[in-house]
Amino acid sequence: MSNDKPQRICASELASIVGEENAICLGENIELNQQKRIQQAIASGNSPSCIVYPRSQEQLGAVISKADTNNWRVLPCGSGSKLSWGGLVKDIDVVVSTERINQLIEHAVGDLTVTVEAGMKFSDLQALLAKSRQFLALDPTAPESATIGGIVATGDTGSLRQRYGSVRDQLLGITFVRADGQIAKAGGRVVKNVAGYDLMKLLTGSYGTLGFISQLTFRLYPLAEASGTVVLTGKAEAVSQAADILRGSALTPVQADLLSTKLVSSLGLGEGLGLIARFQSISESVKEQSNRVLEVGQKLGLNGAIFADGDEANLWQRLQERIHTTATESVITCKIGVLPTAAVEILTQVELGLIHISSGLGLLQLESKNQVLKIRNELCFTGSNRTQNNRGFLTILSAPKAVKEQIDVWGYTGNALPLMRRIKEQFDSKNILSPGRFVSGI
Repeated sequence: MSNDKPQRICASELASIVGEENAICLGENIELNQQKRIQQAIASGNSPSCIVYPRSQEQLGAVISKADTNNWRVLPCGSGSKLSWGGLVKDIDVVVSTERINQLIEHAVGDLTVTVEAGMKFSDLQALLAKSRQFLALDPTAPESATIGGIVATGDTGSLRQRYGSVRDQLLGITFVRADGQIAKAGGRVVKNVAGYDLMKLLTGSYGTLGFISQLTFRLYPLAEASGTVVLTGKAEAVSQAADILRGSALTPVQADLLSTKLVSSLGLGEGLGLIARFQSISESVKEQSNRVLEVGQKLGLNGAIFADGDEANLWQRLQERIHTTATESVITCKIGVLPTAAVEILTQVELGLIHISSGLGLLQLESKNQVLKIRNELCFTGSNRTQNNRGFLTILSAPKAVKEQIDVWGYTGNALPLMRRIKEQFDSKNILSPGRFVSGI
């Protein structure tokens, strides 16, 4: 925080809005891991004065309005599980969390929709929906601690996009607090409502730079009768062929990923690269589709196994934990996007990685900034004249602060930066929301 703003000004002024127990000076009664996550998100030399926990949308609007009036820079967050993602924010005065704005607003069981406040934990929402044999078709990082608002703000979903699409595809309505503190809405609570669709897409994955998400409406799906997972492992060429066959077939996996050699071995699945595919439907369909994938693997000389019931749930939980848990703090976690046909080539170059067979999106764990630059260079350039061909991207999610200070986190090489800056100017002309976190320091 700048020297002309005493440490406690933010906390004392905001306590009049949210109550003293909800405006806490950093370093005082802040859980150690939470404070560490905040520091990892902020550029060196910056230190916000306090963290504020509004308990309603109205309080959140009043807090942001106060920040707007005083030109305080705000770092929005939920539980903080993804604060380390994106670029380092700069000159932050106050951290504002939606963790205590966490109520279920409406669950329309017959319409397969749900409306929740942004601070609700993803795991809590899924537990509520399961009572009605329904679920939200997302599988984000840190599902036990991630908040719904944080998932949307970072556009975070995993393997389920194979069947159900991305976060944007699940979203029907959104309420957010503008940079001036006013509450705005887009979309609605019914599946066929398309009003404000572009605005919802704009806020998804914006990392809190355009507005502060406070309430969301999603489409839901019924839980399947049965589930089964097939794993094929072996030589890279054969795994690549199996993925091509699966992509071109009439089979309908809900999740399907390619796995690096180290990821396969660390999960005790065998040797070589891996292909993991999950089917969920009626029992007969799951069994038939699983066996057909197993037959494909056998013809290609791959080892195969089918997982069901508790073994299957345990496998997917371990996979989620392994790809998101780093062995040391020096590891760099990256989001990658490639042509699906190039996924195997990339995975043979890294120790730990996962890429979806259809979207080409995935996660890699890399050991150094040089490895980041090497793979990023391969994705963006080809041939002796190094002509850009836009084959893919590599974005750093989490990394040591020193790494983020040395290289471009986003690595964006497209032509939309002028448009992005105009949108930022339109939504947040004072640049008070998450300054520096998005592409090119937006």
